[in-house]
Amino acid sequence: MLQAVNVSMASLNLTTLSPMLVAVGGALLILIIDLLKKDMTKSLYVMLSVLILFVDFGAVLSLSINERGLFDLMLIDGISIVSQLIILLASMLFIPLALTQKRFHEYAYPEYFALFLFMVAGFQFMVATDNLILIFIGLETASLALYTMIAMHNTRGSHEAAIKYFTMGAMAAGFYVMGSAVIYGISGTVELSEVSKILLERMSEAGIALPIIGASILLLVAIGFKVSLMPFHMWTPDVYEGSSAPMAGYMSIVPKLAMMVVAIRVLSFYIDIGMEPVRYMVIALAVVTMTFANIMALVQFDVKRMLAYSSISHAGFVMAALALDTTKAYSGIFLYYGLFLFTNLGAFTMLWITRHKQKKYHSRFHHPYEKFAGLIHSAPMGAVIMAIFMLSLTGVPPFSLFWGKMYIISATVDAGYIWLAVIMALNSAIAAYYYLKLVVYMFLKPKPEGVEAIGVNSSRPLIVIVGIAAAVTTFSVFLMEPMLSYINYMVSVSGY
Repeated sequence: MLQAVNVSMASLNLTTLSPMLVAVGGALLILIIDLLKKDMTKSLYVMLSVLILFVDFGAVLSLSINERGLFDLMLIDGISIVSQLIILLASMLFIPLALTQKRFHEYAYPEYFALFLFMVAGFQFMVATDNLILIFIGLETASLALYTMIAMHNTRGSHEAAIKYFTMGAMAAGFYVMGSAVIYGISGTVELSEVSKILLERMSEAGIALPIIGASILLLVAIGFKVSLMPFHMWTPDVYEGSSAPMAGYMSIVPKLAMMVVAIRVLSFYIDIGMEPVRYMVIALAVVTMTFANIMALVQFDVKRMLAYSSISHAGFVMAALALDTTKAYSGIFLYYGLFLFTNLGAFTMLWITRHKQKKYHSRFHHPYEKFAGLIHSAPMGAVIMAIFMLSLTGVPPFSLFWGKMYIISATVDAGYIWLAVIMALNSAIAAYYYLKLVVYMFLKPKPEGVEAIGVNSSRPLIVIVGIAAAVTTFSVFLMEPMLSYINYMVSVSGY
């Protein structure tokens, strides 16, 4: 006979769901407002989205550390809180760009903002659980919303980008499901905290190592597609090129951070149970990614594609820290992305300075290097800010990413991988060429004859967002101590 099971609200601990419920409820509210009154100004939806994200941010800060909820599906540890804060901060910087004078087509639709909030909720679910099924649900919720938002840019390039992203995302989802199925088959559970205990007990069994390694390969391929690791990066430059510049900058940060958290949870238990081949695979992917992405970035003619390959290289750089499996290395990942979000989102947003819809500088690309020649004369402040972002991406002190790179390299040396630290440093030196190339064009190259100088969108929201990004990039040295203290504490109490 079936027996009734009493479930108390206290045991569900629904407060662990509060941040996601804020985002989902906000998305539904936007849709309801649009149904009731069609002619509302789109500025209302922008400000409402920012308010919802702000409330979501507060809900995350109010969470208690190391709690579980919803039948133990939700995991609120330090890593989930830090990653959610970074995701929400990047989102709050992105959404106000819709208020600029030169608006993109997709900002005309209330559905865009609802999809954005659904996407944020999906990413939050990804980082706030160690259940393989809930991770997949969060991944697909965020991905499907993101595909649609890219297509809503409503250009031929954006439609192509959305289809390519959807195809690659479907492949990643397939590999993830297959890897999860193998893990379930050999452990009997999809809870990663339990999987590591069961596999540790079964490691002495004959033939068990092969399916464990097989599952790791499948999951690494899925992670590689989502984080843009080589050779699974093929979609990234084309998708970034077809998307709007701010959306490309957002995609270079938030989806990758969310998948990095999943990678921490999945791969750390492999390393903990002594599967060193998995560690070596991660290191190999990291080295190949950062090296070949830098080489590809060297030969790009378009600044947007250069930044796309640059973001691939940065993902490889961060992936190297993942293989170390130390508290300092994991702290370095969140420090890096916390700083990277201001620099890279700012750099992509600065591509929005042109007022030309036609390709006046190149037959194919919207943002060739020649377009920025002589920018110091036509838009001196824009040139200086873009130079700050380029110097930060290069790793020049005292700009923000210098501290992130040095911290991860320091963690690599502390873990005994000196040769890997040397490769990371050499790749940073190689990257300096294509970053500084743009600086040379802006400050030293003359404007092409007979071509109108590019202008700057001087609307207040853009000035504020870019100003915040540039200020954090420039003066981040004063934020290092509190940021590191907070991140180190959060990672240490998570047990990683």
